Amino acid sequence: MLGSISFDGEWITIRKTAAGKAPREARLRASDVSGTRMKPATRLFHGYVQFVLPGSLPADESNGLLAAGRPPQSDPHSLSIPRRSNDAAAKLVAAVEQARR
Repeated sequence: MLGSISFDGEWITIRKTAAGKAPREARLRASDVSGTRMKPATRLFHGYVQFVLPGSLPADESNGLLAAGRPPQSDPHSLSIPRRSNDAAAKLVAAVEQARR
């Protein structure tokens, strides 16, 4: 699964593209987000960025070798990140947190 997250100062757009399937896109207004979670990737495992909405709990981290402690791919409000994206993801989460205030 490939994907991207973009933030224009007001809207967060999470786009996921699975091989052979149409892209899925979720748009969230930053002011509607009640929390953010980020688990940095390591050399061995991908990390993730996740946005939590009011009245919902964060998606649980999956167990297993391939999931490696990430939310399930079906969660529209999270995206797995490779190690090279840790810095960019941290900046994105900080920008969303700033916009929430």
